[in-house]
Amino acid sequence: MISFELPLYLASQSPRRKKLLQQINLEFKTFSVDINEDILENELPVEAVKRLASEKMQAAEKLTPKAIIITADTIVVLDNEILGKPKDEEDAFILLKKLSGKAHTVYTGFSIKNTFTGKTITDYETTQVKFRKLSDYEIKEYIKTGSPMDKAGAYGIQDDFGAVFVEKIDGCYYNVVGLPLAKIYKYLMEFS
Repeated sequence: MISFELPLYLASQSPRRKKLLQQINLEFKTFSVDINEDILENELPVEAVKRLASEKMQAAEKLTPKAIIITADTIVVLDNEILGKPKDEEDAFILLKKLSGKAHTVYTGFSIKNTFTGKTITDYETTQVKFRKLSDYEIKEYIKTGSPMDKAGAYGIQDDFGAVFVEKIDGCYYNVVGLPLAKIYKYLMEFS
């Protein structure tokens, strides 16, 4: 286990991100920050996730002096279109219908900062995900679970349905869940 001289915080209320950090045996606390997560006009996916992770960090560091903080933002990109979290069930259906039978890219940007020393690392990870062809019935049944509503692209690869929607991935599985664990772990060692 990595140990730190300062407390470690995850500035996210995502239960998936929390579970991932617990999986690598880190001791940390969580809190949330509220920022505008809109994508800027003509903003490239890499720029968007890194900017959003950095803006979350700017909000988070004001709340926790003398700490190590992790922030992150995940988006799904299909044919150069950034697919965010669904606005409602109808939007979730539209998003999942778009992903059906196609490959897309999941981007996660993240920042890690020691608020005492000012040391900051901001980076990103990408993973290619291929969906099998989905029936309208499958999509509607998944939406009924409520699971798609808080996820970029309206799906969670770790969900019951998400697991069977995905035909294959190329890259970091954990990135699709919400944090590229290997990269995060490697960078956190620089803060210990």
